[in-house]
Amino acid sequence: MENKKKHTYSRKEKGVRPSYAPDEKRPCEEETEEGLICGRNAVKELLASGRDIDKILTARGEREGSIVVLVSEAISRKIPVIEVEKRKLDMMCASSHHQGIVAMVPPRDYADIDDILAEAEKRGEAPFLVICDGVEDPHNLGAIIRSAECAGAHGLIIPKRRSATITPTVVKSSAGAIEHLKIAKVTNLVNAIEELKEKGVWIYAADMDGTNYDKTDLKGAVALVLGNEGAGISRLVEEKCDFRISIPLYGKINSMNVSAAAAVLFCEAARQRHS
Repeated sequence: MENKKKHTYSRKEKGVRPSYAPDEKRPCEEETEEGLICGRNAVKELLASGRDIDKILTARGEREGSIVVLVSEAISRKIPVIEVEKRKLDMMCASSHHQGIVAMVPPRDYADIDDILAEAEKRGEAPFLVICDGVEDPHNLGAIIRSAECAGAHGLIIPKRRSATITPTVVKSSAGAIEHLKIAKVTNLVNAIEELKEKGVWIYAADMDGTNYDKTDLKGAVALVLGNEGAGISRLVEEKCDFRISIPLYGKINSMNVSAAAAVLFCEAARQRHS
């Protein structure tokens, strides 16, 4: 693939791709501080990622099972491990299940678009990005991050406003995938899309009225746009997309949950890109 400049990819003429239908709107959850990683698997992936950890808290009396291994690794890395009452962890993690262990980390350093494109270049692959336009439910965002990482995406972009952000619930729902996927938070999604297009990335909006996803070439430099649970993709963002793609449905319900639809699209993209 010929590059005209750094992180620039040929926008060859393509077909269209698939989408989901917006499901019932759910408001963003109010969360505690962002620097909490709750749950055994999330803490395990955090330790594996090499990210800085301020300290680890465990529930008093729960030094058993996989927690023993996590605590042992933390101690070997000279990370402070403190036992506290279970109710303290309950309060810290709010709605997120902590399973007796919580890690406290410094504020997350978000990536930027060039970081994501550099990751694709490092792997020797055409860029594969996900853009979430107003996904408000943290469980949905976490599940999308998990599916995107499993499918080999290089990064995910979220807006600073009117969107779920990286909270303990998102981290827990991602099952640790968030520690392995670059996340960019941008002020303006339209400007971010314009930047991607200038660098040769094709933009595909997931929409009910698009072309079937299995009839689309997803092997090149692509970004898949997923919309809000209730309203779908905003008008200004959709106008900037190159194509609309859809997932055909055969039941009586005319929509899929956004995170479920995302998994379908990501798996098809992965299948094409690695076949």
